[in-house]
Amino acid sequence: MERLRYDGLGDFIDQLDQLGELVRIEREVDPRLEITEIADRCMKAPGGGPALLFERVRGSGFPLAVNLMGSRRRMSLALGVQDIDEHANELLDLLRTEPGSTLWEKLKALPKLARLASMLPKSIPSGAPCQEVVEDSPDLTNLPIATCWPGDGGPFITLGQVITRDPDNGHRNVGLYRMQLLGKNTTAMHWQVHKTGHRHYRRYKELKRRIPVAVALGGDPALIYAATAPMPDGVDEYLLAGFLRRRPVKLVRCKTNDLEVPADADFVLEGYVDPEEPLVDEGPFGDHTGYYTPKDRFPAFHVTCVTRRKSPVYPHTIVGPPPMEDAWIGKATERLFLPLLKMTFPEIVDMNLPVEGAFHNLALLSIRKEYPAHARKIAHSLWGTGQLMFTKCVIVVDEDVDVQNPAEVAWRVLANLDPRRDLFFSEGPTDQLDHAPATPCISSKVGIDATKKWPEEGYAREWPEIARMSPDIQARIDRTWPELGIRLPGTALASGRPFPRGKR
Repeated sequence: MERLRYDGLGDFIDQLDQLGELVRIEREVDPRLEITEIADRCMKAPGGGPALLFERVRGSGFPLAVNLMGSRRRMSLALGVQDIDEHANELLDLLRTEPGSTLWEKLKALPKLARLASMLPKSIPSGAPCQEVVEDSPDLTNLPIATCWPGDGGPFITLGQVITRDPDNGHRNVGLYRMQLLGKNTTAMHWQVHKTGHRHYRRYKELKRRIPVAVALGGDPALIYAATAPMPDGVDEYLLAGFLRRRPVKLVRCKTNDLEVPADADFVLEGYVDPEEPLVDEGPFGDHTGYYTPKDRFPAFHVTCVTRRKSPVYPHTIVGPPPMEDAWIGKATERLFLPLLKMTFPEIVDMNLPVEGAFHNLALLSIRKEYPAHARKIAHSLWGTGQLMFTKCVIVVDEDVDVQNPAEVAWRVLANLDPRRDLFFSEGPTDQLDHAPATPCISSKVGIDATKKWPEEGYAREWPEIARMSPDIQARIDRTWPELGIRLPGTALASGRPFPRGKR
């Protein structure tokens, strides 16, 4: 199927409008709390509610868009496909590319490798939409930056693609870091201790050099998503965006520093962070955990220039008690990065990071169990893998369990669990936003082995079988079901049987 493409955020919004996925709000709204209350009600509605475009935001001349990726359908459309799994399947196909031992095998791999190379970001000299207007005396208070929750320390930019470069090797990092508005040309920069942005900050501090920083707002929604993705350090997030778009991201050089930014961005904030300056107060902030993270000390970002489109849209999201828009951003990451996880751990069948667990509190995994204590091995492996190291609870079940169905997982876990035998603990890093540990950034971990137990695991009895109907009877009733006149909610109407896996 032809990949959907957008020439910026406004183009994506227009297409959502045409598809009936958007509500345009003409009434003036207050960016302090009112936008959050409206958007929160939509995000918690069945199916995630509609995307919202606030056309008149008090105190600003720019429209604000929120909940653009707040459903599986819109998240998929934002990434240019009808369903997220299309990208996951293509990524798996690319990952299966092997160099090969013969000339013919190497030649067969070339089209895939060439396709990936064609997605590398490309620089353009000038004429970028993001630089149609240049403001050399920036005033960030003109933007519709919202105060989300009553206890927040102030207005926060929540969807900024923060761009920095490693001072040693020049590798670009693009991260989504919240930014509290502190003045007309100053924000706090929330570089958490485990993030690449913070590593860059430490290195520039050692070198006693200012950090050039650019913040892109808007553009193709794939750019926004890529900034959230847990890419390995040194791998360009805009390469991922190019893969998702199936065309390279066009970049243009900033006006006041040597960083490059997406040409189709709506706004670009150019400036610097001075590591020699004292840190500033940042927060509190109603976070994706559903709780306020307290006031803390972070670097200050000084804005020296703002460039923008002539008619830009300001992108915004809110986080707080789930479910929120970020549920679907996280679900996209779960689906897209599962093939990468399977490359390292082929015994993994599926993974679910439930939104109620704020993505780093709970992981549900199904595996093909091959030896005793296999579930423990997988749990400990996850605690040593990228941002999965933050996961506080890992539950491992057998391959026939649909981990996308929490009710089925709960039944199997509670039925199979002997707490003394099946719970095991570890300790390691946790997310800086996690308020539960007594010591910040360090948490205990719990694993639950809910798989069928083998004799080698100390199970002396015979493990029982699950009561299942025979396939021939199921097929017979499938054929006769339409004649029975029974319609059950949450089932395939023709057969009355539960929707197949992945369609719930």
